[in-house]
Amino acid sequence: MYTVVDMIVNGEAVSVPVDSRELLLDTLRDRLGLTGVKRGCEVGECGACTVLIDGEPFDSCIYLTIWARGKEVLTVEGLAKDGCLHPVQQAFVEEAAVQCGFCTPGLILSAVSLVGKNRPMTRDEIRVGIAGHLCRCTGYEHILNAVAKAIDHNLSKEATHENAR
Repeated sequence: MYTVVDMIVNGEAVSVPVDSRELLLDTLRDRLGLTGVKRGCEVGECGACTVLIDGEPFDSCIYLTIWARGKEVLTVEGLAKDGCLHPVQQAFVEEAAVQCGFCTPGLILSAVSLVGKNRPMTRDEIRVGIAGHLCRCTGYEHILNAVAKAIDHNLSKEATHENAR
């Protein structure tokens, strides 16, 4: 049975007819062409398919599309604005946190969620925040540095904004 799911994807309203058993991963990749969402383990263990739903990270390979009805879904394609990388993407580049790139979109989205908490975080808190992401290339140190840099950048931007008021 098909049902129409209305949701916001990367800031744009979409209506997608889907089978009630269709996974969000398949909807995003196959119907909407958002291939930054990677198909990895398909059981919610590797994090390659991570997207933000209403600002929180979810594994789209175990999330039914019908559950996204009325929600905001963000993929890596929705981060850059006007040709400029999102600060988290920029931090990943600057800190050499990108190797083969397969795990990168999911990691970046989890990092965006952490940055959105608008508070300082310890390395251990960052580790917990990116737990569930498997990367075979980097050894995680560069990733941790990138996330910490993005958090610090966001906090200094917030402090500057507060001082301007």
